[in-house]
Amino acid sequence: MPPPTTPPPGGLKRRLTLPYVVLYGLGVTVGAGIYVLIGEVIARAGDHAPVAFLISGLVMLLPAACFAELTGRLPYAAAVAHFVEAGFGSRHLFLLVGLAVVAVGVVSSAAIALGAAGYLGELVDLPAPVLAVAAILTTGCVAVIGIRESVAIAGVLTLVEVGGLAAVVAGALWAGADLPAQALASPPPSADPALWGAILGSSLIAFFAFIGFEDIASIAEETVAPQRTLAHGIFLTLALTLVIYFAVLLAALASVPREALTDSTAPLAEVFAHTTGLSPVTIALIAVVATVNGIIVQMIMASRVLYGLADRGALPGGLGTALRAVHPATGTPVRATVLVVALVLVLALAFPITGLAEGTSTITLVVFMLAAAALIRIKRSGVPAPEGTVVVPGWVPWGAILACGALLVGGLAGG
Repeated sequence: MPPPTTPPPGGLKRRLTLPYVVLYGLGVTVGAGIYVLIGEVIARAGDHAPVAFLISGLVMLLPAACFAELTGRLPYAAAVAHFVEAGFGSRHLFLLVGLAVVAVGVVSSAAIALGAAGYLGELVDLPAPVLAVAAILTTGCVAVIGIRESVAIAGVLTLVEVGGLAAVVAGALWAGADLPAQALASPPPSADPALWGAILGSSLIAFFAFIGFEDIASIAEETVAPQRTLAHGIFLTLALTLVIYFAVLLAALASVPREALTDSTAPLAEVFAHTTGLSPVTIALIAVVATVNGIIVQMIMASRVLYGLADRGALPGGLGTALRAVHPATGTPVRATVLVVALVLVLALAFPITGLAEGTSTITLVVFMLAAAALIRIKRSGVPAPEGTVVVPGWVPWGAILACGALLVGGLAGG
């Protein structure tokens, strides 16, 4: 029986059209990773950092295609958990995958909050933990307001952060940086295992910067015409992200000594100041916007997944009842959001940013592999997709499993 395309009365409301979905996807994908982790990727891969990002982006393409079909078939909050349950018929997997997706949102929010603290430290002379806590609490307040309002705020912040990345590239071009020559220097000159090990190890961190398109599935119950809108939003988000990241990496590598990038807690502010001679404060402010925006949309995603798990009765007793509650005024799962904020605070104060980023990428790759395997089983069942759903060829989920597995093994070995 095909899944319903409208949520039950009193649940989440369909308010988001394609522009909102793309802004949400870009907000959770573009910005935070590139602003925060570019120095670490360059430290490991050097001039070959663009290749590391290209590998990550190409790996993302196959699970993105799987998600495009799966979100059309099963347009629910806690989407990935629904995908796996539909494919394997297991309530236990439904809960485990749902909690894994929540973990991705929580751990990545903690990593981004630490990145935000690095840029805030360029503006305010306070300890990094204090700044991280301030960022988390502020974004938590935004996440509890209405979904359309939250995504609209995130959309405005997304335009600001993309503008900051464009300013970094423009500054490099203004300073005479030779981006085409830098692009030609990016491919590794040999098949040296040590060199490729470093690139793959950095690819696992770079993968963090692409995480986000899958979060589009978490707003399925709040999206108009989800079969068409979500698929278009996923592909547009991934394509725009890859183009932006590649340009920023070339600009940074062609403009600033490697040590300046790898030693800085605010690497893109360093690039902007070096190429333009202007104060890095402007880019630092934009980077704060980018990182704050990333936290907001990840918190929205994690809270919606918790809501979806509770709504399906997957969480025990009183916890499930509490997290299923939707505030009558805002239409948002406030208690689920508060729980997410508390978990983010704990992780941000307990772990370093690189470990959090690698952990996020690892969990995400495993979840992608499970989702792709679920699509294989769903296709084999012969259940037709709802009208308007993007249907991918049968080899795509197999390719997604192989690509994600290869990046996971190579990244952990190279790291």
